[in-house]
Amino acid sequence: MDTAAEPTHCIGVVLAGGRSSRMGRDKALLPWKGRPLIEHQIALLQAAGVDNVRISGDRPDYQGIADPTAHAGPLGGIAGIAAASQDGELLIIPVDMPRLQPSLLRRLMTEATQLGCTHFIDHVLPMRLRLDADCRATLAALMAAEDDRARSLRALQERVGINEISLNADEAKQLLDCNTEETWREVCP
Repeated sequence: MDTAAEPTHCIGVVLAGGRSSRMGRDKALLPWKGRPLIEHQIALLQAAGVDNVRISGDRPDYQGIADPTAHAGPLGGIAGIAAASQDGELLIIPVDMPRLQPSLLRRLMTEATQLGCTHFIDHVLPMRLRLDADCRATLAALMAAEDDRARSLRALQERVGINEISLNADEAKQLLDCNTEETWREVCP
């Protein structure tokens, strides 16, 4: 059975609101091929074919949307984007994954599913998320949880339903996230 579908109109989201504590400096502003990494990720989403791009995090230079709850991690960033967006599809990427290619993101956009989330096997991000009433209720419940550990992307994905896509070895190399100076040096050209 063919699982490909026509590309869905969607909003690209760059998660760029973290503290970069393991890196020790702002990951979004790391230089990548002559420009800040955040600008590279915006261009990547545009090349993948999203309708527009939103930035999660307090980034006035990029019209970022501040997290509604400080230090709530990526889930808080998504909650902020959801509060400022209409229902639809979100194509969500982290700011610290510079090897991503538009073709891999297009696979997320075109994978047919009735489930609320699509991501690659063994990788939480990038992901496509259907923003609808069910997703909004799930986000609200997770954000209201007293235990910070309950506020995870995995919990969100499990509650809205996950469609997983397989990767070949070359595609998997695109999903290296640069959380530390060591991984950044490994990725830098």
